[in-house]
Amino acid sequence: QVQLVESGGGLVQAGGSLRLSCAASGSIFNINAMDWYRQVLGKQRELVATITSGGSTDYADSVKGRFTIARDNAKNTVYLQMNNLKPEDTAVYSCHARIRNWVTSPFRDYWGQGTQVTVSS
Repeated sequence: QVQLVESGGGLVQAGGSLRLSCAASGSIFNINAMDWYRQVLGKQRELVATITSGGSTDYADSVKGRFTIARDNAKNTVYLQMNNLKPEDTAVYSCHARIRNWVTSPFRDYWGQGTQVTVSS
């Protein structure tokens, strides 16, 4: 019905940059907030950044000043620009969106499959 497809993960040295993308497709009437989460094996999932439909943003303290979230509403896509990456940023990054499939539908939560980001020291 709805798919979130991420891209842009990979291996980078400390201090480097990566840009993640997440495109939503399928039965979409409108999208509310879009977020990026990350998770390290054995640890709790962490909210990294969020952006509302109006463009307001919020970040985890650990990434403020280094990561920037943005969205293109015409393309149903959210981005995460990650600069000055640190080894502790290594994780699987997943996008999340609250999407309404039709004008009378409630908002539902959708998740991407996740993309690995590895930062070497």
